[in-house]
Amino acid sequence: MSAIDDAFDGLHHMIASGELQPGQRFPPEAQLCDRLQVSRGPLREAVRMLGALGVIESRHGSGTFVSPLEPANIIGALSLTVSLMPIDGLLDLYEVRRVIESHAAAQAASRFTDEHAEALGAILDEIEAAPPGAPASDLDAEFHASIARLAHNDALSTLLDVFRSRSNAYQLWNLPGGAEMKAASDHGHRDILGALKRRDPAGAALAAASHVAITEQWMRERRPQPDQVPASAP
Repeated sequence: MSAIDDAFDGLHHMIASGELQPGQRFPPEAQLCDRLQVSRGPLREAVRMLGALGVIESRHGSGTFVSPLEPANIIGALSLTVSLMPIDGLLDLYEVRRVIESHAAAQAASRFTDEHAEALGAILDEIEAAPPGAPASDLDAEFHASIARLAHNDALSTLLDVFRSRSNAYQLWNLPGGAEMKAASDHGHRDILGALKRRDPAGAALAAASHVAITEQWMRERRPQPDQVPASAP
């Protein structure tokens, strides 16, 4: 184990054990080096690594602090590693996404209002009017994110954003047959919205799961390569 690993594990333990609380300022660097038996270089690298994970905040002129450790912020940091996943890893995530999107849709149905119906309907009108490509894909992501937000769970919403962050690199609608896939996706969106309008949690859950499962099937069959320039995807 390297000195950086020692420093990282030591700081991780101090935070996980509650010795360092959310929002608490770190002890002086010299004190931490003595405690963890590392030099300043490895300690600073460990701090940088934890910062990339959203665990630590460096405040100019004030020092280094444990972040609030809010679930949504911690989960959001997963995008750093999820964005590296090849197609097989992404397909595994689709199975998880199917379950969570289903749950989010059910929660949204129980809180759905006429104003929500109008807003989501407007998004779908734009999606259906747009040709296959990045603008329609961006709207697709907005539609799903809007439903997730209605679940009133920031951690859940952020986790779905993380899953979609890797899907963004795989533009199914740019492949041969993309127009047909988009048409089927548009139909799936309408099924979801219909169940939401009926305030039908079970129906919304089923429609959302079916919609994600179809996209997953397309991904398995076509196994697209990630685009060089990230863009949103269904």
